[in-house]
Amino acid sequence: MRFLPATLAAAGLGAIAAPTAAADLTVTVEIPRIASASYHRPYVAMWIENGEAAHVRTLAVWYDTALPNAEGKDWLKDMRTWWRKGGRALSLPADGVSGPTRAPGRQTVRIPAARLASLPAGQYTLVVEAARELGGREAVRVPFRWGAANAGRATGSTELGAVSVAVTR
Repeated sequence: MRFLPATLAAAGLGAIAAPTAAADLTVTVEIPRIASASYHRPYVAMWIENGEAAHVRTLAVWYDTALPNAEGKDWLKDMRTWWRKGGRALSLPADGVSGPTRAPGRQTVRIPAARLASLPAGQYTLVVEAARELGGREAVRVPFRWGAANAGRATGSTELGAVSVAVTR
């Protein structure tokens, strides 16, 4: 019985030292249906920024991967914020990051814990940016805490609808 507090303390330290080991990040993005004669699916980039608004990691980039000669990559710079912060340094297609554009509706991306294992616990911002040919551009920011179960949400006004992020254990 005497070593019980030490055992509990050790168990508590273990929980503090590795809170992110089993955490997954789930991002849900609503792409609104826009009535337009020349509608094109939006290009979308999702990334994480730290407290100084510096790019930490790109989570997903959806673009027209089916165009011949990889011409879809030429339009990635229309997502100006992502492009300046980290997009131009990324070699695409990238495993687990690149994907084709998605249709209007609710889209969900789950980032497994192993992919974010090197991310230190702390406060971050999820940024989702969308740009559409012959359309607009919009970025939505959602703060979240990495290292503990929590959730956040925000809403866009034109190119994006509801955006939510959830950290689960």
